[in-house]
Amino acid sequence: MKKFFAFLFVLCLMTVGVGIYGWQQLNQFIQSELPSHTAGSLLTVEKGTGSQKLAQQLETKGLIQQSYLLPWVLKLKPEYNKVKAGTYRLDNIKTVHDLLTLLNSGKEAQFAIRFTDGETYAQVKKNLQNAPHLVQSLANKSEAEIFTQLSIEAGFPHIPQLDEQKKLEGWIYPDTYHYTPNSTDFDLLKRAAIRTVQALEKAWAQRDPNTPLKNQYELLILASIIEKETAINAERGKVASVFINRLNKNMLLQTDPTVIYGMGESYQGNIRKKDLETPTPYNTYVISGLPPTPIAMPSEASMLAAAKPEKTDFLYFVADGTGGHKFSKTLTEHNRAVQEYLRWYRENHKK
Repeated sequence: MKKFFAFLFVLCLMTVGVGIYGWQQLNQFIQSELPSHTAGSLLTVEKGTGSQKLAQQLETKGLIQQSYLLPWVLKLKPEYNKVKAGTYRLDNIKTVHDLLTLLNSGKEAQFAIRFTDGETYAQVKKNLQNAPHLVQSLANKSEAEIFTQLSIEAGFPHIPQLDEQKKLEGWIYPDTYHYTPNSTDFDLLKRAAIRTVQALEKAWAQRDPNTPLKNQYELLILASIIEKETAINAERGKVASVFINRLNKNMLLQTDPTVIYGMGESYQGNIRKKDLETPTPYNTYVISGLPPTPIAMPSEASMLAAAKPEKTDFLYFVADGTGGHKFSKTLTEHNRAVQEYLRWYRENHKK
């Protein structure tokens, strides 16, 4: 009997010893360092990944050794056993503990894309196509199809119904957007379109009651022109006043950005007299009133300027050579300002 109890005692000691040793091994494994070259890399954990599969994946990627210990860690340490599917960026991840904490947090990697004030949809589309880890779901869809899919028309009955006039110019709110891997290009466009609708409704609610603009869509068109004419916040209200004054007097808007937009790919950096005289739906040297659609993505500042322009008598403006513009009330004043600009240009562009 004594031998039996002695055997049990020794067995217990051995069991406790093995347990302590195993626990120490697990703790050492948790605190073990990851290879330094993993910093900044991405790790994707698929939905339904179990502990064995995760261990194999991490070992294959060279992130851990002794992968057989990982299932035991996940089983015996509950603070690590809620690994969430997703794509993770391994920044500042130095140990297995850091890695498991990240995988349990669900904080997926974030990427950013910038839609800039004044861009066209062609530029936005190119940015989307070049965005990393973004699912390209719109590659085979026309601009009119995407326009309809975004449901923009639902709240704006004045939008033209012809497919060639269903353009995304104006509807993609310029800002920086963050997204996680496997988001779609449509997701980003939808978010940006919602922002534009909100900004447009806000601007329309603050509009001058005497504005000649008939609806929110016309406001968006004018805002896109203002955006292309000036990037100086202090000038937006004056630029808006010129166009509003011209609309009130039934004068042609005569704004170069609309001519350029109407020229499309034939524009090579210069506008000739012939271009000003060539009719297009967007050539405001030829057509009366506003063009049929926006010509670029306006900022909220340009929308507000279109809604509440400054009160001026200006009918003309021209570049002043310093990045701003010279505003004039009469054609005589304007022609003088044009000559001043041409003199400045010649003096500063001598060969």
